[in-house]
Amino acid sequence: MTDDIAQYYRQIITALGEDAEREGLVDTPKRAAKAMQFLTAGYQQSLEDLVNGAVFESDADEMVLVKNIELYSMCEHHLLPFIGKCHIAYMPSGKVLGLSKFARIVDMYARRMQIQENLTREIADAVLEVTGARGVAVVIEARHLCMMMRGVEKQNSSMTSSVMLGDFRSKPTTRQEFLTLVTQ
Repeated sequence: MTDDIAQYYRQIITALGEDAEREGLVDTPKRAAKAMQFLTAGYQQSLEDLVNGAVFESDADEMVLVKNIELYSMCEHHLLPFIGKCHIAYMPSGKVLGLSKFARIVDMYARRMQIQENLTREIADAVLEVTGARGVAVVIEARHLCMMMRGVEKQNSSMTSSVMLGDFRSKPTTRQEFLTLVTQ
């Protein structure tokens, strides 16, 4: 598959007016193909394989919050990166998820061509699915190179998206506690 993708990159480089055979570009198609495969590796993963049984019985029933999970994704509209951080909280209902699995869930969905709004929803739905929590909240703050490098070229712009499920949607005090903790 890498060779097929590399051929397309070679065609793009040539169509842009460059010499794909010049010294600095001769290996670029293959490097770009490998980079794109890495940046979209989430398509090769499944939630079940990723979690790998790391859901544990627990009496915990208070909010669990994991903050500042870095993320790197690709804007599906321009194939340019967006970079940011994700905050995830959940209200356990007899089960807790292994800590590292939150970052792995973020990475799995972020490593796909995405829009931030859908990424936020996918992460929230996945955490809810594997934990059976009473509620899940996800906030993503990101900077989009498609807005910074092209188009309107606004260097200091960022986007915040959120999804609130269960208790975080229906209980204003739970939602407020989460939002207060995220901003501390």
